[in-house]
Amino acid sequence: MNYIISIAGLIVVLGLAWIASSNRKEIKIRPIIQMIILQLILSFILLNTKFGLIIIEGIAAIFTKLLDFANEGIGFVFGGIANEGQAPFFLNVLLPIVFISALIGILQYIKVLPFIMKWLGWGISKVNGLGKLESYNGVASAIVGQSEVFITVKKQLGQLSSQRLYTLCASAMSTVSMSIVGAYMTMVEPRYVVTAIVVNLFGGFIIASIINPYKVTEEEDILVVQEEKQSFFEMLGEYIMDGFKVAIVVAAMLIGFVALMAGVNTLFDMVLGISFQEIIGYIFAPFAVLMGIPVSESVTAGGIMATKLVTNEFVAMLSLNDLASNLSERSIGIISVFLVSFANFSSIGIISGAVKGLHEKQGNVVARMGLKLLYGATLVSVLTAIIVSFIL
Repeated sequence: MNYIISIAGLIVVLGLAWIASSNRKEIKIRPIIQMIILQLILSFILLNTKFGLIIIEGIAAIFTKLLDFANEGIGFVFGGIANEGQAPFFLNVLLPIVFISALIGILQYIKVLPFIMKWLGWGISKVNGLGKLESYNGVASAIVGQSEVFITVKKQLGQLSSQRLYTLCASAMSTVSMSIVGAYMTMVEPRYVVTAIVVNLFGGFIIASIINPYKVTEEEDILVVQEEKQSFFEMLGEYIMDGFKVAIVVAAMLIGFVALMAGVNTLFDMVLGISFQEIIGYIFAPFAVLMGIPVSESVTAGGIMATKLVTNEFVAMLSLNDLASNLSERSIGIISVFLVSFANFSSIGIISGAVKGLHEKQGNVVARMGLKLLYGATLVSVLTAIIVSFIL
């Protein structure tokens, strides 16, 4: 029965992407089928094999050690600020982003990450049927982040068609940056975080190639990666400050969104006898069912999904932890992978602002297609959850 629901969900998601397609005649079926099969294989390896378990445990161990290193710096500055036995979210989850951001900067500076991103992107381009730039961008977005990635390709931004620009932005919104992965792993099981990152990468290409199909000629299929000329300590200081800015921005948004959600839930409960989160849970419940969530848990799951869309993934992960006792282990896994992406309303402003800072005209183009970007990125999250539902 679970397989039948998952197949139905897969058909619905691909159908919703097809309905929104700008040029259905250009859709290439073969690469889409190849990538779906690859998603299933990778999900199975990561979630259901000893080899996958070794990979997940290795990655989790690396991030655990990185968080330990980060806590050395946090403890030096903020030691004693928390009561014994307490674990403030800002100190334990958000501030480690500063150290991981610095580490990413170092790996960028010594050319390790550019090498990985360029050649991994080249390999993926042989599977997805898209250009080298699009494939590189998908990999780079998952490593350096949804706004920083555009800096690396800024020389080409002004030359891109709106179709290619959509694919780049959709990939950036569908993935998460490596600097935040450690924070996610403190809130969601590492195996779901790693699986979501890998599957989302191909999901972004699948949905974008249906909603926004186009041909890239050999003359257009070029990749020019911009490298910043900085001294080591200039770079290090910049990445440290960027990491701190991310931590502060996420903290501010959490304070505002969590407080607003609590207030709105209370107001709706007083007036209607039902919380706002429960209402939006009913709206998203059908999608939860298509993802393989039992009907009895679909409203709870739908509320968490909607929370991520209207606020951000951190608020939704906190909500998942609060409501986990009402959900089965399988449902928690499916929802967890859905939450690991930047598909929310605030990302529209972040991405359009990043592009506009580099090329004003193209930034305006991105802003105009903001809702279409969010639609596509949300379908990617649903698709990832459905793929994982086949395996769990």
